[in-house]
Amino acid sequence: MKAEITKFIEENIPAFHQRRLESLESLKLDNVLLRKNPYLFKAKDINTAAELVSKILDAYLSSQEETIFGAFLENVAVYACSLACGGRKSSTEGIDLEFDLDGARYILAIKSGPKWGNSSQINKMKDNFRKAKVILRQNGTVKNVVAVNGCCYGRDNKPDKGDYFKYCGERFWTLVSKDSQLYLDLIEPLGYKAKQRNEAFLIEYDKATNRFTKLFLEEYCLPDGSVNWEKIVRFNSSQLKPTKPRAAKKSKKENS
Repeated sequence: MKAEITKFIEENIPAFHQRRLESLESLKLDNVLLRKNPYLFKAKDINTAAELVSKILDAYLSSQEETIFGAFLENVAVYACSLACGGRKSSTEGIDLEFDLDGARYILAIKSGPKWGNSSQINKMKDNFRKAKVILRQNGTVKNVVAVNGCCYGRDNKPDKGDYFKYCGERFWTLVSKDSQLYLDLIEPLGYKAKQRNEAFLIEYDKATNRFTKLFLEEYCLPDGSVNWEKIVRFNSSQLKPTKPRAAKKSKKENS
């Protein structure tokens, strides 16, 4: 199975890099400012346009990459499970993967790592598990249903959570693939042509940094060069919809 997984990753990892690049190319400074905490950056005493742009851009991109890569790893897990256990994407809300093993139906909600959600998000997952169990048992063919929160990396040494299990890292990949070495085997093919693709990303990153810094100086700095924190906070947090002044229309006389 290792060869099939390696081929799958090498064929599909370019899509991750492409989405990562597209996310950067389409990014707007205002979108980043709206999503990041201005109070945090002020508390960290960041007072130059270049440093502030770099910090908010890196924070935003890191969050985006986690989401994009998490979806990619979920697809790898589903594919590995399809080979090993006949696993399949589930049509049930909140369930990412289901398969039969040792007389039981396993239903999985897949997350990137173990620290993925707050209490309300975890309760939502548990509610999805409960609903999925009811649906599966109603059809009369499934009696034993095992709910699992699968995490692609990390560890949890107390996997039994009562009404579901939490399998992380090695435990998770072993469950879906029946291969205790898969969690180690994944790392090499994930680097397939990563250097070339990262070089292309860094070129666009530098362009975005320059664009954002220029725009930030124009829009969010005072004439003396200091950061206009009040304007940033108003844009980020005011109840009024953020607007920017429009350029005055030229009169007919000016146009003539």
